[in-house]
Amino acid sequence: MAEEEESGQDGYTKDGTVDLKGNPILRSKRGGWTACSFVVVYEVFERMAYYGISSNLIIYLTNKLHQGTVKSANNVTNWVGTVWMTPILGAYVADALLGRYWTFLIASAIYLMGMSLLTLAVSVNGLKPPHCVDKNPANCEKANTVQLAVFFGALYTLAVGTGGTKPNISTIGADQFDEFDPKEKAQKLSFFNWWMFSIFLGTLFANSVLVYIQDNVGWTLGYGLPTAGLAISIIIFLAGTPFYRHKKPTGSPFTKMAKVIVAALRKWRVTVPADPKKLYELDLQEYANKGKYRIDSTPSLRFLNRACVKTDSTSPWMLCPVTQVEETKQILRMIPILIATFVPSTMVAQVNTLFIKQGTTLNRHVVNNFKIPPASLVGFVTLSMLISVVIYDQFFVKITRKRTKNPRGISLLQRMGIGMVFHIVIMVVASMTERYRLKVAKDHGLDVTGGQVPLSIFILLPQFILMGTADAFLEVAKIEFFYDQAPESMKSLGTSYSMTTLGAGNFISSFLLSTVSRVTKENGHHGWIQNNLNASHLDYYYAFFAILNCFNFIFFLVVIKFYVYKAEVSDSLRLLKEELRASNHRVTDQETATI
Repeated sequence: MAEEEESGQDGYTKDGTVDLKGNPILRSKRGGWTACSFVVVYEVFERMAYYGISSNLIIYLTNKLHQGTVKSANNVTNWVGTVWMTPILGAYVADALLGRYWTFLIASAIYLMGMSLLTLAVSVNGLKPPHCVDKNPANCEKANTVQLAVFFGALYTLAVGTGGTKPNISTIGADQFDEFDPKEKAQKLSFFNWWMFSIFLGTLFANSVLVYIQDNVGWTLGYGLPTAGLAISIIIFLAGTPFYRHKKPTGSPFTKMAKVIVAALRKWRVTVPADPKKLYELDLQEYANKGKYRIDSTPSLRFLNRACVKTDSTSPWMLCPVTQVEETKQILRMIPILIATFVPSTMVAQVNTLFIKQGTTLNRHVVNNFKIPPASLVGFVTLSMLISVVIYDQFFVKITRKRTKNPRGISLLQRMGIGMVFHIVIMVVASMTERYRLKVAKDHGLDVTGGQVPLSIFILLPQFILMGTADAFLEVAKIEFFYDQAPESMKSLGTSYSMTTLGAGNFISSFLLSTVSRVTKENGHHGWIQNNLNASHLDYYYAFFAILNCFNFIFFLVVIKFYVYKAEVSDSLRLLKEELRASNHRVTDQETATI
C-alpha cells in the first residue's frame, strides 16, 4: 500500500509548483518544454517590440526631436537604464504580493499602453516638431514642452511595464522545469541558452526590418508594428496558461533580509556557538512541505549568524531561522559579482548610442540605391550572438565537459570572465577603427564641414560582431548565474540582479559621457564628444573604456576568488529526507521502548 502511494506521488512535481488555484500538479500535465514553447515564442515577439523602439531611438531623438549627440545619447541611456532598473520593483511585487503570473499580466497591460501612446507621439503632427533638413540639430526648432512630455511620458510608462515583465517572464520559463527530476533538471541547463536565442531572434528582426521601415518608410509604421507585435506576444502568453506551473509568493525578500540584518546588529555582542546545531532553526517537518528548502549554516559572512543565536526574545526582528540567514547571505554574496558587471554593461550601452552615431557619418550604400540604416548594424551583434550560443552549447560545452566533468563545461563565473576579456578587445578595436575614420575625415577636410566620410559603414562590423560574441559568454552566463545562485524563494529578485547591472551600466554611461564631454572642453579645448563626430575624439573615449575594462577585470578576478557557489537544492532535499527518516526512526524506537 505504501509503495502504491509513493508511486502515485512520483507523478507530481516536487519543487512546490501549483496551478493557478494553488493545487498540486502532475508533471505530465503541465510545464516542461510544452509550457516553455509559449514563453519562448512570447519573448521573440516582445523583444521585437522592445528593440524596435530602443535600437533606433537615438536616430529619432537627433533627426526628429533635434537633440545633440551628448543629450540624445544620455536620453537613450537614461531611459534604457530605467527600463533595466524597474525589474527590482517588479520582482518585489511578484515575490511578495501577486506572484509571477499576475504581476506579469498587469505589467504587460501597462507596457502595451506605453507602446500605444508612443506610436501616437510619433504619428500625430502636433505631437512632434516640424521637419528640419539642417545637419546641425542646434539650428532646428526644438520640441516644445507638451511634445516632450507626451513622448518621454510614453517611454517611461513603457519602462514601468517592462519592470514587471522582464524579471518574471524568464523566471516563469525556468519554473517549468522541476529541479528534483533528473530529466527536467538536465533540460533546464540549456534553457537559458535557448532563452537568449529567442531574445535575439526577435532582436534580429527589429534591427533589420523595423529600423529599415523607420528610416525609409516612416516612424508611424515603424512604431506601429512593434506595438502590434507586443499585443500578439501577450495573446500567445495567455494561450499557454493551461500548461504553466506556478510558484506561490513567499513574502517580501527585502523584509526577510532586513530582519536578518537587524537581528544580527542588535545582537552584535552575542557569541556564536561553535556547534551550528545550537542555532535556531525550524522543525524538519516544516521544510519537508513542498516548495520549502532548508539550508545548513555556513561560516561565510559569520556576523549574520548572530541573527539565529537563541536569546530570551523570539521576535522575528531578533531571532531568525538558519535558512533565512543563509538566504540573505546568498543574496549578499552576489553583490560583488553584480558590481563587477557594471563596467561591461556600460560597454553594451555604447552599441545603441555612439556606435550607431558613428555609422551615420559613413557611406551606407550597399547595392544601387539601397542604404543600410545605421541601427541595422546592431543586427550583427544579434547574428554573432546567435551563432556563438549555438557553437557554445553544441560544441564548446561538450568538449570542455569531458575535461572538467562540469555539466556546463566551465563554471558560470569562468564564462563571465571570458566575456569580460572580449569587452577589453572590443574597445581596443573600436578605438583603432575610430582613429582610422578620423584620419580619413581629416584628410578630406570633413573635420570642419562634418560631411560623410568616404568609408564603408562596414568598417564598424568588427566591434559589433565581437560584442555579440561577448554577449554569448557574459550576458547568458550572467542571467543564469543570478537565477541559479539566488535562494529558491527569491528567484525573481535574483533574476532582477542581471537586469539591474544593465540599468546601472546605462546610468554610468550617461555619467561618463557627460563628465568626459564637460571636462575635455575645459581650458578652451574642443572636447572629445561633439555634435560633429568628425571633429571629436571618440578614439580617446574608447581607449579610456579599454583601460577601465582592464581594471574591472582585475577586480572581477579578486571577487570570484572568494566566491562560494551555493549547494544544489536537490542535494539539500536528499539530506533533508535522510534526516527526516532518521528522526522518524528515533521516534519509533522511543515509542517501542515506552511500550
